[in-house]
Amino acid sequence: MKNLFGLVILGCIVTSSVALADPSLKVVFPQTSYQTSSQKIFFLGTAPPDGQVLINSKPITRSKAGHFSPSFPLQLGENLFTVRHDNQELQIKVTRLTTEPELPQGLAFAKDSLTPAVDIARLPGELICFSAIAPPNASVSVKLANQTTALSPQPQQAQLPSNLAALTGQNQPYAQSSVGNYKGCTTVATAADLGQPQFQLTLNGKTITQPGTGKIQILSRAELPVSEVTVESGAARTGPSTDYSRLTPLPKGTRATVTGREGEWLRLDYGAWINSKETRILPGAIEPQTIIRSVGYRQLPGVTEIVFPLQVPVPVSVQQNEGTFALTLYNTTAQTDIIRLDDDPLISRLDWQQEAPEQVKYTFNLKKAQQWGYKLRYDGTTLVLALRHPPKIGNTRRKPLANLKIVLDPGHGGKETGASGPTGYLEKDVNLVVSKLLRDELVKRGATVVMTRQDDRELSLAERQAIISQEEPAIALSIHHNSLPDDGDAEKTKGFGTFWYHPQAHNLAIFLQNYVVKKLSRPYYGVFWNNLALTRPAAAPSVLLELGFMSNPDEFEQVVNPEEQKKMAGAIAQGITEWFRSVK
Repeated sequence: MKNLFGLVILGCIVTSSVALADPSLKVVFPQTSYQTSSQKIFFLGTAPPDGQVLINSKPITRSKAGHFSPSFPLQLGENLFTVRHDNQELQIKVTRLTTEPELPQGLAFAKDSLTPAVDIARLPGELICFSAIAPPNASVSVKLANQTTALSPQPQQAQLPSNLAALTGQNQPYAQSSVGNYKGCTTVATAADLGQPQFQLTLNGKTITQPGTGKIQILSRAELPVSEVTVESGAARTGPSTDYSRLTPLPKGTRATVTGREGEWLRLDYGAWINSKETRILPGAIEPQTIIRSVGYRQLPGVTEIVFPLQVPVPVSVQQNEGTFALTLYNTTAQTDIIRLDDDPLISRLDWQQEAPEQVKYTFNLKKAQQWGYKLRYDGTTLVLALRHPPKIGNTRRKPLANLKIVLDPGHGGKETGASGPTGYLEKDVNLVVSKLLRDELVKRGATVVMTRQDDRELSLAERQAIISQEEPAIALSIHHNSLPDDGDAEKTKGFGTFWYHPQAHNLAIFLQNYVVKKLSRPYYGVFWNNLALTRPAAAPSVLLELGFMSNPDEFEQVVNPEEQKKMAGAIAQGITEWFRSVK
């Protein structure tokens, strides 16, 4: 979770508000002058419980302590709100921004509407598509490499809400006007540097020409560049921006042919995209391909390593399922006749299959459904997969978590404040309080607990991930408290929620969700697969817990209640204990 200019990330109100001294009427969110594209917004704040709080002269519902979070519809443009309690009054302006593209007036293209907007590179024969926003009933075309492509007006299509809509249950597509949206595609058969496309617009007998901002290159199939991953874990994605989903990270040293570019993003030969900042181009290198013959095996304390000797380090992907772990090697052809795998604490059998030309899949059949973490690395050109053994779970009633290491991550810290409650009390502070209580409960049960932070310090997401990877705990938990996107129903939304990413963490997430909700009779918010920095570590089952909503007036009073905090810590600790017993 990350604070970003008042926007909402993973259901947390991101705000710079802190617990201020009186005035007694306080609105924590939205800020005095706030912008959003949502159709409604909630107001989070507090006032003394006596008397009424009025927003635009209408009384609102409050908790016993005087907290409130009502929602109001927004019109496009400026929306003025007056919040009043007794003789105190606050003025707040919320500007609703349109998501519709702004049509140009007269003979012009809409600002920044010409695409491609960045330099791109494609293979010969691949589609190159252009788009522009221009006045209706215009004639729009693009000239590239002495050929002209007409851009046609587009029919209406569904628009998708952001991923945050899954947190409010309002993730249905909606129609958006396509008036003035022109698109068209072409192909170029031979390698060339084509330069900038020239866009032409004709309206009412008048014509203008405007160059595109991105240059276009057609790559030579015989001279494709080869990239090498230079960071420990290269972020492979399904498309050329951080908006696209993540794939299995590429270990440092991975090599792949570059088959396309879009801005600073490279398309690799097996279909994934990676930011060029995480790679370097190898001058003169030819297309990386390898054969694989024997597969090695070694059993070390707490881990089984499978060794894949290759000619070059190639891209890989991982797929976890209940009882199996699959590793796919790309640009690889099997010549495998012998694999040694003795009786192993973890693996019952290893199967392999040439699934497609230059694509080999190794499937590890496991002795138990629960998996405990893995690591991938290249030692030179040899790929090493380390699969962690089950931890030795204690047998004593007094110390049921003996021999187990657990990483606790109190979310946020320092300038990263996280969500805010109606009083201005910050998520980072309550996260630390509950994490310390949980630590004490786990230690009582015999666990060794590693905290990512023990005070109000700023710690990057990468640093938190590194602690989990280095410590290799039995499990890792990130402790948070929740809030909602602007259009969420803060008055009604409450409850305990869990977030997971790797299948190895799913059982833990489900178990803790059900256990804590039942034990404490808390509302059930939900279990979410979520691509978060603190659910992504693969070295151990890693789960992020949202213990309650800072944005719900009633639940906030539970969140800050010391007795309720102790109950929450005790329930999570006992849930962890019961889960280890269940997978023993």
